[in-house]
Amino acid sequence: MIYGIDRGVFFMFFSALLSALNGAVAKMLGDDLSALEIVFFRNLFGVVFILITLKHTPAKLPGGKPLLLLWRGIFGFSALLLFFYTITRIPLGEAITLNKTSPLFVAILAFFILHEKLSRLGIVALIVGFAGVVLITKPGGADVGLPHLLGLIGGFLAAAAYTTIRKIKHIYDSRMIVLSFMTTGVLIPLLLFAVATRYAPKALDFLLAPFVMPQTLHIWMLLTIIGITATLSQWLLTKAYSSTRAGIIGIASYTVIPFSIFFGTLLGDKFPDIYTLMGIVLIVLSGLMIKKG
Repeated sequence: MIYGIDRGVFFMFFSALLSALNGAVAKMLGDDLSALEIVFFRNLFGVVFILITLKHTPAKLPGGKPLLLLWRGIFGFSALLLFFYTITRIPLGEAITLNKTSPLFVAILAFFILHEKLSRLGIVALIVGFAGVVLITKPGGADVGLPHLLGLIGGFLAAAAYTTIRKIKHIYDSRMIVLSFMTTGVLIPLLLFAVATRYAPKALDFLLAPFVMPQTLHIWMLLTIIGITATLSQWLLTKAYSSTRAGIIGIASYTVIPFSIFFGTLLGDKFPDIYTLMGIVLIVLSGLMIKKG
C-alpha cells in the first residue's frame, strides 16, 4: 500500500496519466510533424533504452518463434501509427477511447485464433462495446470521417499485437518483444519516408509522409518528452500488473480516458457531447465486462 492506495493501482494511475500526457504531446507535435515521424522518433528512443537494459541484463528465455515476433512488431507499429494519426485529427479523448476498444477485438481474436471460449457475458460485452463505438462515431455525422475509422482499425491492430504476445510471452523476454515492436517502428518508417519522396498522395497521408528534420529546440524537447513519458508509462504498467490482480489494474487503466479528455480540452478540443460521453461509458463498461468474463 502507498498512502492507503493499493500499490498496483497507484502505479497504474500514474501510467495512465503519463499515457494521456504522451498523447497530448503527440497532438501538439501534429502541427509540425507527421504521425509517421512522431512514431519513428518515439521508437528510436525506445530502441536505445531497451538495448541498454539488455546489455546490462541479457535476455534468458530461449525464443524460437521469429515469425510471430515479426508479426507482433508489424501489428504494434501499425496500431501505434494509426493511434498517433487519429490523435492529431480528432479530440484526444475520442482517439484514446477508440484505441481502448482493443479488449473487444482481443476477445474476438482469442475466440477464433486461440480457441478460447467466449462467455455469455463476453458476448453481451461485445454488443455493448460496439454500441459505444456507434455513439462516438455517429455514422453519417458531419464530424466523422476517416480518422475515426482508422482509430478503430488501430484498436483492432493493437488487439492483434496483444494476441500475438500471448503466444510468445513464455519463450521471449518481455524486452525482446518490446524491442521487436520498436525496431519495426524505426525500420518501416525509414522505408515509408523513402517511398514518400516519390509518391505521397493526400489520401494516404497517414501512411506516406516525407521526413522533415525537426528545426527548433521546442520540437526536440517535445519529442524527448514523448520518448520519456512512453518509456515510463510502460515501466509503470509492468510494475502495476506485477503488483496486484489484473482485474483491478484493468479497471484502473481506464482512468486514461478522463485524463485524455482533460488534456485535450486544455489543447482546444471541444468537451465531448452527451452521445460521445455515453459511448465512452459503454466502451469502458464493455472492457470491464470482458475482463470479468
